[in-house]
Amino acid sequence: MNQIPMTLRGAEKLREELEYLKGTRRPQIIADIADAREHGDLKENAEYHAAREQQGFCEGRIQEIEAKLSNANVIDVTKIPNTGRVIFGCTVSVENLDTEDKLTYSIVGDDEADFKHNRISVNSPIARGLIGKEQGDIVVIKTPGGEVEFEILKVEYI
Repeated sequence: MNQIPMTLRGAEKLREELEYLKGTRRPQIIADIADAREHGDLKENAEYHAAREQQGFCEGRIQEIEAKLSNANVIDVTKIPNTGRVIFGCTVSVENLDTEDKLTYSIVGDDEADFKHNRISVNSPIARGLIGKEQGDIVVIKTPGGEVEFEILKVEYI
């Protein structure tokens, strides 16, 4: 399987979720199944079937997280010297030259992306257009809304 780029923060969040699912959620579900079994006939026991469904979702998510973590290429951008070049894991401030809006994005892995918090996937059109460019460069990026011209104002490795 291919390596999945991930920030240190993203890997830590996945580990926390895995710990919660294994240490808290899984035992809860097992207790719910045991409790539902005591109510009698399993064929018509809605509580039992709901608990089994929850168990399936939980186990699936555990497997998914374990697979991602085993294939993760965790990149700690703070240990890389800042050259002013946009790379995975950096935080980049840009100005939309058409609207003069100033935006700041962190370029993260697919699982960490959250546009509301200005964390964009490394595979997004904006990130792909910015990666490899340097502070002061003007970049034209094709977005779903058309071409947008950005100037890179600042690149931080934080």
